[in-house]
Amino acid sequence: MARLDKLQDLLALDPADSFTRYAIGLEFAITENYAEAIRTLEELRKLDPSYVPTYYMLGGYYRQTGDNERAKLIYQEGIVMARAASDRHAMGELQAALGEIDVDP
Repeated sequence: MARLDKLQDLLALDPADSFTRYAIGLEFAITENYAEAIRTLEELRKLDPSYVPTYYMLGGYYRQTGDNERAKLIYQEGIVMARAASDRHAMGELQAALGEIDVDP
C-alpha cells in the first residue's frame, strides 16, 4: 500500500488529526500534484488555523504554481499565527519566505 493510501486510511480513523492531514498535503506535493496539496492544506487551515506548519508549506505550494500574491497572504497569516503560538522559529521561517517573494523578479 502506498504511503498516501496509508495516510488517508489514518485520516479516516481520525479526521481531526491535523498532522496526518498535513502529511497528506506533503505527499501530494512530492508527486508535484500541487493542486491537491493546496486543497488539502487549505482544508487544514480552515479546520485547524493554529497548526502553524501549514502556512509555510502552503505558501510554498502557491509559489510553485506562480501565485505569489496568495503566497504572501498565507505567509502573513502564518506569521500572525506563529506569533500567537510563540513559535519564533516558524515566525522567522515565514518572514524569510515572505522576504524572498519581495525580491523575486
